Amino acid sequence: MQHLIRSARDLRADLFRGIALWFIFINHVPGNWLGLFTIRNFMMADATEVFVFLAGYAGGIAYGLLMLREGWFFAAARVMGRVGTLYVAHIFLFVVFTAQVGFSAQALDRAAYLDELQMDAFGNAPYEALVQALLLVFQPAFLNILPLYIVLLAMFAVALPLLHRPGLLLACSLLLYAAVRLWGINLPSWTGGGWFFNPLAWQLLFACGVAIGFAPPGRSAFRLPWSPWVLAGCLALLVPCGAAMLAVWHAPEWLATLPGPWAAMLDGVDKTSLHPLRLLSVLAATYLLAHLVPRGAAWLNGAVARPFVLMGQQGLPVFCASIFLSFLGRLALERADGWTMQLSVNGLGFLCLVGVAWVAAWYGQKLRAVKVVPNPLPPRTAADTA
Repeated sequence: MQHLIRSARDLRADLFRGIALWFIFINHVPGNWLGLFTIRNFMMADATEVFVFLAGYAGGIAYGLLMLREGWFFAAARVMGRVGTLYVAHIFLFVVFTAQVGFSAQALDRAAYLDELQMDAFGNAPYEALVQALLLVFQPAFLNILPLYIVLLAMFAVALPLLHRPGLLLACSLLLYAAVRLWGINLPSWTGGGWFFNPLAWQLLFACGVAIGFAPPGRSAFRLPWSPWVLAGCLALLVPCGAAMLAVWHAPEWLATLPGPWAAMLDGVDKTSLHPLRLLSVLAATYLLAHLVPRGAAWLNGAVARPFVLMGQQGLPVFCASIFLSFLGRLALERADGWTMQLSVNGLGFLCLVGVAWVAAWYGQKLRAVKVVPNPLPPRTAADTA
């Protein structure tokens, strides 16, 4: 089964997920000049939307094949096992990141760190905050992506049987999304206001990835054929949205002069409940890239793509490392933000993320090699028990 999963792997998904993880690191470092060139400047979406969509795509491929071979219960158990891994990683990251920010705030006399990263509640009631963090209802800034992913995978485990009827899966997902947006439904949070990433809305983007990725034997995966009309529709959406985001980030004073409801409309493009323009922007970009980058393109195995593919294949450790490294990068740029420090932060950050991905891949390969050895230890003798 592992052979089937590996052979079905789409390196394009790994590549773009690796780029998204790299962008997450860049965007989490305030004052990072490279942040002016990430996709959030040119699309009405950012790396988080890309990450969630590709997570659904990869899940549809891997767990869909597993369900076909072993049945729903076993596949759902594997998904829930992954949920457990993500939960442990989130709690570990929460403890490390909280200690990192708290120590820096005290050592540097920067209490603003706690307020900005929404950790002041932890300082006021640390024991209760820890319990609420274990329940996933206390989510400081930067620590809200893994809880989103945990809930999405748990929902996916329940919805696995619907993979055989992708139309019904998407219809149910769209119905839930519409209800969430219409009635403002969200999961509760300890600090109030609901989850920053509302999983009841973001599940639609994940479900779209699942439906596109799943392809039973003998049936091709869902694909929209290349069409000049679809291309025109995608560009009609992406170009104006891109221009609007450029204005939001680089000319906000120009937005204030726009007549009519345009400025207010842009303010209403929320991220919490995944505004339709965000959803459609990701899907339009996916359509273009899926046709512009062939699945078997040789350069996906080339030297330029390899670091990003490797990061995409080791998404969890790379993401956790990016959160820790991004705060170190912030501290460094607050001391000096010239070209030398900018190059150092981004260069060392990238190398560290690739290094984490390489170590994780190496360890995983060694672990798999050990598992296939039937009896790696020599037979025991009487001397062994003496």
